[in-house]
Amino acid sequence: MSQGEGVRRVGEVEEFKALAHPLRARLLGALREHGPATATELARRFATDTGSTSYHLRKLAQAGFIAEAGDPGHPRARRWQAVHRVNEWSAVDMAATAEGREASAIMRRQQVDILIRDVEAYEAALGSLPADWVDASGVGDLLVRLTPESVNTLWARFYAHVDELVAQDAADPAVRPVSIVVAGLPRLGEAS
Repeated sequence: MSQGEGVRRVGEVEEFKALAHPLRARLLGALREHGPATATELARRFATDTGSTSYHLRKLAQAGFIAEAGDPGHPRARRWQAVHRVNEWSAVDMAATAEGREASAIMRRQQVDILIRDVEAYEAALGSLPADWVDASGVGDLLVRLTPESVNTLWARFYAHVDELVAQDAADPAVRPVSIVVAGLPRLGEAS
């Protein structure tokens, strides 16, 4: 994904480790999807302790991923909001240290967990979804032969096209959140 408005480039392993904590990643995702919230509201959403949730929110704030939002409600309630729409990082930089590799592995597995939860929720609701959403939904896989340069081109074009479609559909009343999880990994251990 290219740099742009709402994109945070994570450059330090310590920042990345703050982001890679499973609860912190979920908290940040909820703030991005649902908007500002208090630790109490988020603790209720994720069935966690308010004190623990507050701690993790402060860690995200210290790393610059979230910030306090103005609170139109209770003056003592601290509301948090996401600072950036997305985060990106250099896989090469993170792979350069054991800590970076560990944090990257945690992030990849969290993304796979999100996919599994979304597939399970989709399958549970399949009988009640409108036909157009059933027709549009799916999971696919391809095994293709590409160079690293072509894979990077694929990423750039994919994200640019997603941004175009999001802008195109923004005012459409049929719009709803859509989970898209993509991966491009070299197939290792097999004959070329």
